Amino acid sequence: MEIVKDAANANDRSLNFLEEIIEESIAKGETRVQTRFPPEPNGYLHIGHAKSICLNFGLAKKYGGLCNLRFDDTNPVKEDVEYVDSIKEDVHWLGFEWAGEHYASDYFDQLYEWAIELIKKGKAYVDDQSQEEIRLTRGTVTVPGKESPWRNRSVEENLDLFQRMKAGEFADGEKVLRAKIDMAHPNMLLRDPIMYRILHSEHHRTGNKWCIYPMYDYAHGESDSIEKVTHSICTLEFDVHRPLYDWFIRELGIFPSHQYEFARLNLTYTIMSKRKLLQLVQNKIVMGWDDPRMPTICALRRKGYTPASVRAFAEKVGVAKRDNVIDLGLLEFCVREDLNKTAQRRMAVVNPLKVVITNYPEDKTELFSCINNPEDESAGTRQVPFSREIYIERDDFMEEPPKKYYRLSPGKEVRLRYSYLIKCEEVVKDEAGNIVELHCTYDPASGEGSSSDGRKVKGVIHWVSAAHAQKAEVRLFENLFVKENPDDVEEGKTFLDYLNPDSMTVKTAYLEPSLVEAEVGDKFQFERVGYFCKDKDSTLEIPVFNRTVSLKDSWAKMNK
Repeated sequence: MEIVKDAANANDRSLNFLEEIIEESIAKGETRVQTRFPPEPNGYLHIGHAKSICLNFGLAKKYGGLCNLRFDDTNPVKEDVEYVDSIKEDVHWLGFEWAGEHYASDYFDQLYEWAIELIKKGKAYVDDQSQEEIRLTRGTVTVPGKESPWRNRSVEENLDLFQRMKAGEFADGEKVLRAKIDMAHPNMLLRDPIMYRILHSEHHRTGNKWCIYPMYDYAHGESDSIEKVTHSICTLEFDVHRPLYDWFIRELGIFPSHQYEFARLNLTYTIMSKRKLLQLVQNKIVMGWDDPRMPTICALRRKGYTPASVRAFAEKVGVAKRDNVIDLGLLEFCVREDLNKTAQRRMAVVNPLKVVITNYPEDKTELFSCINNPEDESAGTRQVPFSREIYIERDDFMEEPPKKYYRLSPGKEVRLRYSYLIKCEEVVKDEAGNIVELHCTYDPASGEGSSSDGRKVKGVIHWVSAAHAQKAEVRLFENLFVKENPDDVEEGKTFLDYLNPDSMTVKTAYLEPSLVEAEVGDKFQFERVGYFCKDKDSTLEIPVFNRTVSLKDSWAKMNK
């Protein structure tokens, strides 16, 4: 698959093929547009689902139509109310409202009646073969399947057995209901697919009313038809399912919903498989479904992504007919673009080095006015305290600097952002030779951006007052995987072999005191460091901030 790195290719503003289809139908007088987003509530949604959400709701909005939220809850063994609630929260967070909230389980009675109708038409039969036997007799792409010994049961016998299946007379796996199509069909999905299986399991909505449950391929098209969905939009792997989708609708003579397929979202350095993501959670490799290193929507939210940035990403990715891989840098570019406009600026020192300003009065504190967001004049300013002892970033000092090094070094001056010029006079080290403290002097006349003799310096660094700083935990995140495509595993390995051991680094930082008032979920630019979001693990004593993304944007540079 091609990796899309070029913004122009990823964001072609001409109509996508789905919009072309809709506009062609509108030109023919078919003006109603009805879509749906149909997740199975068996896990948390990820960034790939976010693209589908934006597409389905976006098309409905653009063409004055409606979009339903429908839960395809046909497998009670894997589904749970927890997932239903999280999915609804994610859709709302992205900024969308559904026209109707539906569940495949709402249609179980109708689906059963339609199954009875297909049996009466000789288009469905009860099979006593096990799942394994059915698999073995399905054939291959070049070899036709073998008909079941029970394929030609009478309509009466099939009706009796199916009703007894519903009544709970048989054990799980003892019998199934299959569509009677063609065991030699070149599309193997049409070789008498299973319509119903027996599952003696409590359903999160219907309880124990049912012990037979419809398969996805049987329930999906009929659910679309019941809701009169005009454009049933699925990802590309469902392309081969479309003939079966159409077969059920045609045989039942119901509303002709139609399925269209688009390429699913693939991201570099990212796993999208629900099964593999669940493995990461169950093995405690991550902190949970909302671990900021995960691609889930709840993880993006916790990390500090905004709904606008995710919608912008989905727009830039566009809608394709063939699979490709999108550079993760594009997603990061989108959140930088949004946070640059909306996030207030604060000063925070993530890797602290103490500085004592020896000629500054010990008992003095003064306030400096700092800009909250240079991109937004209405954001105003705030007052930040300054005192004799401050913290600076350890990376902003070098004892033996190279040429064109404009930060602090022995005998050199630098400007403290919004504050004074300081000069390094002494480097204090411990017994092991590690730098533990700097002694500096300041120019009292340089507090308003000037100096006592008009001299200028190129270096500007940030700082926090040691006496007023809030101690905090800062979590710095990198890619969870070191391989661009962790699904592409070498022989003898699994995707877990490509985990990045340095995907999360925890540091003790010092923040300017205004950040004490931040609420969980509040987003800031820590000046010269990156964008950060206050985490739910915060306590009154130790707030926790997650790095959303660094300030450095390699993707934008590559795509100028």
